[in-house]
Amino acid sequence: MESPVSWMCRPHVVPPLPATPRVSLLRCILLASCISVMPPDADEWAVVGRRGPHLLESGRPFVVHGFNTYWLMYFAADPATRPTVTAALAEAADAGLNVCRTWAFNDGGYRALQLKPFSYDEDVFQALDFVISEARKHKMRLILSLCNNWKDYGGKAQYVRWGKEAGLDLTSDDDFFTDPTIKTYYKAFVKAVLTRINTITNGAYKDDPTILAWELINEPRCHSDPSGVTLQAWIEEMVSYVKSIDPVHLLEIGVEGFYGPSTPELLHVNPDAYSGTVGTDFIRNHRAVGIDLASIHIYSDTWLPHSVEDNHLQFVNTWMQQHIDDAANLLGMPILIGEFGVSLKDGRFGNEFRESFMETVYTIFSSSWKSGVIGGGCLVWQLFPESAEHMDDGYAVIFAKSPSTLNVLSNHSRTLEC
Repeated sequence: MESPVSWMCRPHVVPPLPATPRVSLLRCILLASCISVMPPDADEWAVVGRRGPHLLESGRPFVVHGFNTYWLMYFAADPATRPTVTAALAEAADAGLNVCRTWAFNDGGYRALQLKPFSYDEDVFQALDFVISEARKHKMRLILSLCNNWKDYGGKAQYVRWGKEAGLDLTSDDDFFTDPTIKTYYKAFVKAVLTRINTITNGAYKDDPTILAWELINEPRCHSDPSGVTLQAWIEEMVSYVKSIDPVHLLEIGVEGFYGPSTPELLHVNPDAYSGTVGTDFIRNHRAVGIDLASIHIYSDTWLPHSVEDNHLQFVNTWMQQHIDDAANLLGMPILIGEFGVSLKDGRFGNEFRESFMETVYTIFSSSWKSGVIGGGCLVWQLFPESAEHMDDGYAVIFAKSPSTLNVLSNHSRTLEC
C-alpha cells in the first residue's frame, strides 16, 4: 500500500522445490488445540521460526493475526502523539491481534529517520525503540519494513535523489535496484537498523523476539525491466546481506504477489495483463535463498475495474487459493497476506462489503491452515485508534467507530484458538 504522510488515495535456472507433504487433519486439530494466538508472558518469548510451510514459536504453532499501522515510528517521534502509538497497540491486542506491520524507515523529509546516506536521527531512532518496547509490553510481534517502493516516507525515489545530489548519473527511480552506490546506501541503513541497540530494552534489534520478520521493501516494482531479472538480482543480493547480519529472524520481500515471466501459465491469475509487466515474479522472487515468507497483497477494489461484489470475492478466492497452493507445494514456505483491505472513501463499496471481504480472506486462510496445508497469516490494512482518524486513506478501521468490524477480527481470533 502506498502510505501517505497525510491521508491520500491509493494510486495505483532454479529447479522446483519438492512438494511439501500435507499434514493430516487429526494432527492439525491436535496442533490447533495447542495454539495460543496471544503468547505467554512477554519475558518468555522466543523468536518465531518456521518449519517448512508452518510458523513455530518454542515448538508451538504460531499464526499471524495481524494488522498494518504504518505510522507508529512517525507518531512516536513527537511526545504529543506518542500516546496514540500505545493506544493503537493496546486496542489491537484487546481485539485478539498478535502482529503489527509498520514502517522502520522514513527517508528524508519531516521526522526522517535517515537524514541522508549514513546519517540517522537519534531522536527518531529512539521513537522506533519506543515502538518496539511498547509492542513487547502489549505482546505484539512486529514486521518491520525497511524501505518503500512508493515516494511516501522517501522510499526508492529519495535514494535516487541522494544519488543525483552526489553526482551519480541516474535516469530512473529504478536505478535504486542497480546502482552500486545506491545499494551501498540501502545496505548501510539496513545494518544501522538491524544492529541498533534499543535504548529502552538495551537489546539489539537483531536479537529481539518482538520482531517477527524484516521486510526488504514495501511493494517493489521495476517497470524498466519487465523480465524480472533486475529485481530478482536485487532481492538475492539483499537477502544475502540481511541474513549475514541477522540469520535468526524471518525475512520476507514485501511483493504484491503478481505472477511473472517464469510462470506464464499463471499470468491469467493476475488481476490484469499490466500486473505481469511490473518486474515482479511471485514464484521466482520467493525462490531466493533466505526468504522465509511468501508475501502477497489483496486490493481488488483498485485492481479490478468494476464494483460487482461477488466478482471481487471470487477474485479473492482464486488469488488466495493459487498463492496458498504455490507457497505450500512449490516454495515450501508460509503464506503472508501482508496487506488486504477495501476503501470506503469513494463510495464504491460500503462497510458491509468490507466485512464480507475480510471474512472471505480469513475463512480461506483458516481453512487451509486447519487442514494442515500451510501456516503464516493475514494482516488487514489498516487499524487506527480514534486519535489517528485524520490519517485515514479510506481503508482504516477506526476501533471506536467500527464495532462490527472489530467483531470480525475477534471471531477470527477465536477461530484460530479452537
